[in-house]
Amino acid sequence: SEADSKESFKVSGRGLLHLSVLIETMRREGYELSVGKPEVIRKKIDGHWQEPFELLEIEVPTEQLGPVMEIVTARRGQLRHMAPGSATHTHLEFSIPARGLIGLRTRLLNATRGEAVIHHRFENYQPASGEIPRRKNGVLVSQESGRVTAYSLWKLGERAALFVAPGEECYEGMIVGENSRDNDMVVNPIREKKLTNMRASGSDEIIILAPPREMSLEVALEYIEEDEYVEVTPDAIRLRKILLREAERRKQARGA
Repeated sequence: SEADSKESFKVSGRGLLHLSVLIETMRREGYELSVGKPEVIRKKIDGHWQEPFELLEIEVPTEQLGPVMEIVTARRGQLRHMAPGSATHTHLEFSIPARGLIGLRTRLLNATRGEAVIHHRFENYQPASGEIPRRKNGVLVSQESGRVTAYSLWKLGERAALFVAPGEECYEGMIVGENSRDNDMVVNPIREKKLTNMRASGSDEIIILAPPREMSLEVALEYIEEDEYVEVTPDAIRLRKILLREAERRKQARGA
């Protein structure tokens, strides 16, 4: 349906996978679009707003049970049943708000090194169950437009996980990495090393960079927060702030 702006639309689907299939199809057909953070559809039942809950089933290695329980309960999941699934695995069943499922799959797979098996299906509508934790880490936001340099990434890589590689084009407001702390940081990813007239033998450092973190469309949609977009084009998937200029973001923060 058409949103408040004539240039945007609200699209409803059955979960992130359903939406990402639609967006990926549009991308391959040549469309370029920016996608905001997905939200669940609430309903007014008997005069009260309620949200969808789902039955979540997880098959997890028993030795990794603790991290899985911590992640799911932090996202308002309530344990319904726990039983041995096999000699090495445990079967868990939770009731969880659909909001809590956004980003959950990636976190569980990371916590279990890809060994968790996850299924979920719609259960019913219930009153809202409280806030869901936000992303723990802030992001690195570019303050410049241009071509990313290896030297700048080498300096930034000491404090962050990077989303871009040397030689890639970036622009002001584009997200180029994940901060090691919980706040956003404005950085210059196109900075080059200053040259001097005096060059001592062996004075140049050897730059070794870790490969950038690559995100699928579904993972990118899980990752973003309310003030961010996933930018989708036929050639690339990027993350960006909705307000590209730092001054505009500061002004919005003061207003909030």
